[in-house]
Formats: sequence, structure tokens, C-alpha cells
Amino acid sequence: MKHAPLALLLILPALLLPQEPTAGQIIERVDQNTIADSKVVVSKLVIHGRRGERTVEAKSWQRNLGDSFTEYLAPPRDQGTKMLKLGDQLWTYSPATDRTILISGHMLRQSVMGSDLSYEDMMEDPYLQHQYNAQIVGSETVAGRPAWVLELKAKKEGVAYDKRTVWVDRERFFIVKEDLYAKSGKLLKQVLVQEMMKVEGRWLPRRATYKDVLKEGEGTEMILESIAFSEDIPASVFSKASLRK
Repeated sequence: MKHAPLALLLILPALLLPQEPTAGQIIERVDQNTIADSKVVVSKLVIHGRRGERTVEAKSWQRNLGDSFTEYLAPPRDQGTKMLKLGDQLWTYSPATDRTILISGHMLRQSVMGSDLSYEDMMEDPYLQHQYNAQIVGSETVAGRPAWVLELKAKKEGVAYDKRTVWVDRERFFIVKEDLYAKSGKLLKQVLVQEMMKVEGRWLPRRATYKDVLKEGEGTEMILESIAFSEDIPASVFSKASLRK
């Protein structure tokens, strides 16, 4: 008993230090930062392809995590192209052909508007904690920001990326860098955030580059022009009739 006070003095400083969150708690905070019941987004894709550079502008409406509607605003050749996602189904409409196409099967791996993003990327469950088991594997500094390095392993078959390595900002609980892998272990895509912005208390990527490493070119920049959360969006927006309006 006489040693108890000394032991307590040795333990007490450790008890007073801030406790590191677990990998699961970090991923939960990342999800809370990015996911909302509804949002309206205006964005721009700058595609640095093999044959040159082009810019695509779009406005998207999203609700209930599973539904979204996107209309392309520019350039003129893409203006009026629309995409509708309802749960696990995705349609595109092209005014040039006046046709609506259901995107499924191997078509999900195709590029969206010639970018480094695929339709499959758009179909993913936005909740990382639903899809992956996580573990902390290190700590690094990315773009001047201290970050945890986490490895995420898919909980089940059929997920677009079997493994992810993510760098999470330790203060903002925001993914600043990401490597995406196939089940074979082959690196498929890389994401790097160049600029962040804070909107309604959430940290979001203002500018990020997506690079399909299997594709020529220097990647696709995604630029967030504006975003509004918890918008009251009419249900009629999320209907196949909206594709032809």
C-alpha cells in the first residue's frame, strides 16, 4: 500500500493526456464531416487528358444519401446531359441522341465525361464505416497538415475498391490524400486534396485531383464552386421525367 501514491503519480500524467481516437472513431468522424441528408452542389471538372484539357461544369442535387440528379451546364457540347441515380440504379440522358441509357454491369467502370472518375465511383455507399474495417498504420504530414495514415479493408465482396490507404487530417477529420486498390493489390487511383474550405462547420475539398493510374493524362481536378446543405429539394427532381426536361 505504501507504494500506491508513487504508482498513482506515475500513472496520473498519462491519464491527463488527450486520448488518441481509435481507427473506427476516426472514420466515423470523417463520415460525419462529409455526409448530409441533402445538398446542392455546383462543381467544375478540369480534365487533363491525353488529347488536351477541357472543363465541364455541373450542378447536382442529392438526397437521402442514395439519390442524386446531375445536370451538365457547360461546355456547349455537354450542356443538357443529365444523370439520375436512384439507390443502386443509374441512368444518363444525352440531348444529342435524345436517349436515356441505364448504366449497369461493365458500363459502371466507364469514365464519366472522359474524366478520371467512373460511374462506379458515383455508386459507392458514402459511409466508409459501412464498407470498410480500418486500422491506423502510421502518422505523416501531408501538405503541411499532420495526418493519421489508415488502411481500410472491404468488409464484403463487390466494393469498388478492395483496399484504401487514407491520410486523415488530425484536426479537421478530413481525408487529404487517398490511394485506392483492386483486390489483387494493384493501385488503381490516387486522390490528393490541394485546397480545403469550411462550410457550415464542415471541412470539404475545395480543389482535389483524381488520377486513374491506368490511364494516360495528368488526372482530373474537381473544383467545388458552391455547396448548400439541408436544402428542401422537390421530390420531382429525382424522377426519370426530369431527365428530358
